[in-house]
Amino acid sequence: MVDLGTAPKRTRQHVVVLKGGLSAEREVSLRSGAAVAEAARDEGYSVTEVDAGRDLADVLARLRPQACFNALHGKYGEDGCVQGILEMLEIPYTHSGVLASSLAMHKERAKDVMKACGVPVAEAKLVTRGSALKVHAMQPPYVVKPVAEGSSVGVVIV
Repeated sequence: MVDLGTAPKRTRQHVVVLKGGLSAEREVSLRSGAAVAEAARDEGYSVTEVDAGRDLADVLARLRPQACFNALHGKYGEDGCVQGILEMLEIPYTHSGVLASSLAMHKERAKDVMKACGVPVAEAKLVTRGSALKVHAMQPPYVVKPVAEGSSVGVVIV
């Protein structure tokens, strides 16, 4: 049995923490990424914090980390885009894979998959912004949420 309180520190594996990014959830991602980086350093990892921009593939190709911790939130970070870059560069990463991320981020597709598996899902309607502004899509009260954004971005209770 290993006493976790006295377990030796890990070797200096190089981990990139992806944070910030281009989504509407950039600020929360910067905070959570910094916290992850600090915790990883405390555990003995060599950590490089990367604010994910449009040059992410080039940056990662130069750094060649042993793994990436994905602390990106919302579009590009949770929708399969970054996962695809990491797959192409053959860098192991935290998070679901490309397909699972893409499906989960798109509310309508995620509900389709859940429904097909027998999971009960709430009533929903996919409508355009224009039609939603003209007439109620459902009997109020209801919640309006962008189909492919993160946690609470753009949520309106009607």
